[in-house]
Amino acid sequence: MKEQNFSNHTRFFPAFHFFVLPVLVLNFGWSIGRWVNSGFSLGGFVNILTATALVTLALCARIFALKVQDRVIRLEEQLRCERLLPNDLRPRAGELTVDHIVGLRFASDEELPELARRVLEGKLKGRKAIKQQVKNWRPDYLRV
Repeated sequence: MKEQNFSNHTRFFPAFHFFVLPVLVLNFGWSIGRWVNSGFSLGGFVNILTATALVTLALCARIFALKVQDRVIRLEEQLRCERLLPNDLRPRAGELTVDHIVGLRFASDEELPELARRVLEGKLKGRKAIKQQVKNWRPDYLRV
């Protein structure tokens, strides 16, 4: 596998991003076109509702999977923080938000304490800002 870093860590799942989503969006557009051509019939409106529900279902399924992933990451990183943070930071680990924790997960064990300190001092905010500060990237190839 290609070495993971900030610039290439995002993940696309081709079947979802390049097939399912485009087909569902195309179906939605097609349903609108058919509804207009049919003179705004009730059946055409039901087709639009169904197409909208399918797009919404696909997006919700993706969001649900990402939320579960974030919860698992939170648990893993809480255990990691208990092990790696110095005594003065350990009691403050509960102040780290899910956004902070998801950003910190890519930091190497050596980098984690200093990055966590900077986050808790308010010097780093948000996943992206934290990830950009990571020097020794700890890859995660099991992401959704």
